[in-house]
Amino acid sequence: MPRPEIFDGHNDLPWAHRDLYAYDLDRGDIALPRPELHTDLPRLRKGGVGAQFWSVFVPSQLAGDAAVTATLEQVDFVRRMIERYDDLVLARTAGEVEAAMADGRIASLLGMEGGHSINESLGTLRAMHALGVRYMTLTHNDNVPWADSATDAAVLGGLNDFGREVVREMNRIGMLVDLSHVSADVMRDALEVTSSPVVFSHSNARTVCDVTRNVPDDVLAELPSNGGVCMLTFVPMFTSPGAARWYQECLEIAAERGLDPRSFADLDPVMVARAKTDPPPTSTLDDVVAHIEHVREVAGVEHVGLGGDFDGTTFLTRGLEDVGCYPNLLARLAERGWSESELALLAHGNVLRVLRAAVPD
Repeated sequence: MPRPEIFDGHNDLPWAHRDLYAYDLDRGDIALPRPELHTDLPRLRKGGVGAQFWSVFVPSQLAGDAAVTATLEQVDFVRRMIERYDDLVLARTAGEVEAAMADGRIASLLGMEGGHSINESLGTLRAMHALGVRYMTLTHNDNVPWADSATDAAVLGGLNDFGREVVREMNRIGMLVDLSHVSADVMRDALEVTSSPVVFSHSNARTVCDVTRNVPDDVLAELPSNGGVCMLTFVPMFTSPGAARWYQECLEIAAERGLDPRSFADLDPVMVARAKTDPPPTSTLDDVVAHIEHVREVAGVEHVGLGGDFDGTTFLTRGLEDVGCYPNLLARLAERGWSESELALLAHGNVLRVLRAAVPD
């Protein structure tokens, strides 16, 4: 069976590169194997990745102008990375993605991970769009003044009036509304407001793994009428119930120590230290398959995709340790009876359809 190309919804290489190499592509040349990362060009090719949304993430602990500046630095890095490597090409529309794939190059798109990146400014939102950003996750781990996060205490109970205005403006300019990380009430409000299909760039099914970062069934059931797609992540804490329980205990440990559980800088050392003597239960390929099959059952095969979140997680799923491993997942699904056309929808067809519907060519 021919292997379909992958269009992945979320990869945090830009922030990982900042942490490791301060954005220096001579020091951190991704044309070479980079075992300290989950992503490099040789493994993107091995994994059959034909299109990638690069996350221009900045931590939600940054606020105001500092968040905007850091996001612009992320955008600048991704654009410089694309310009440096012939394997990559900037893409802003479905047509440009398809042209890149036909040319044997990796279509590279930009996605902002959190509404704090626009500092409550529609002008900043439009400016990010002009720079090539084609989705915005409405929140990250912390609330923004106009939307509640899945991992923060609810304040608004969904979107406020400005939040609804943000969604409408994203529809108007042609930027995908990304509902990963937001509260279930924000998901429902956004689906009510939007006139374009939405994406979950890296989220799983709450019924399979009961954490607030995952999507409840009533929201998944709305995707057929909206036309959107839920792109499944491989992060063990959102994939495996056992790993999720271990993660919740780490959040509680961090809080007991007076740390901020929503901050990677505070939480990651807690998890890494605990894992040395009490590692999390293993997340497996079959755990990811369970989420894919559940989303297919509830929403339909036309509304499921992939958003691995590589280089955005400390812990990895067995069999999906880096961007070269997508064929393992496709092979497992083929063993379970997925047809060539169904695998193509999962791998890239569904997100291409959504991009075409929401972002004019």
